[in-house]
Amino acid sequence: MSLNAALGGALVGICLMSSAYAGSEQVGEVSTAFRLLGHNDRVVVEAYDDPRVQGVTCYVSRARTGGVKGTVGLAEDRAEASIACRQVATNLRFPDKLPLQEDVFTERMSLLFKRLHIVRIVDPKRNTLIYLTYSDKLIDGNPQNSITAVPVPTTTLIPVK
Repeated sequence: MSLNAALGGALVGICLMSSAYAGSEQVGEVSTAFRLLGHNDRVVVEAYDDPRVQGVTCYVSRARTGGVKGTVGLAEDRAEASIACRQVATNLRFPDKLPLQEDVFTERMSLLFKRLHIVRIVDPKRNTLIYLTYSDKLIDGNPQNSITAVPVPTTTLIPVK
């Protein structure tokens, strides 16, 4: 393989990884292990604004692998994640009706095979939005998951499809 082909492949990988993070904003990180080359291993905290519920932000913490592979986007991050979603505006707004269950965010955790999912589930009986995070792979997923709930004031009914 020529150097140009290798660099081209690495550039494509970096572009794919960076486009996967378009919906998130990193709000903090903690270093967990020193790496001589590249970034350290770390736990990052990212914020995701729900695109269909104005006034809800989900905060996800998860491990990110450092080193050379992690720096160029070739490392596979661990499947564990923790989630906490909160009402961050005075009033929640629903521009459209929501499905009872929807994959709100999907983010790559490895170059090809693993993804982190955040799913919104509507509980109309309790007027509550539930957010679930889990990871999957091309062949098999990981049963580790995390859940959080955002109660919606009784004066604001959640419009459901």
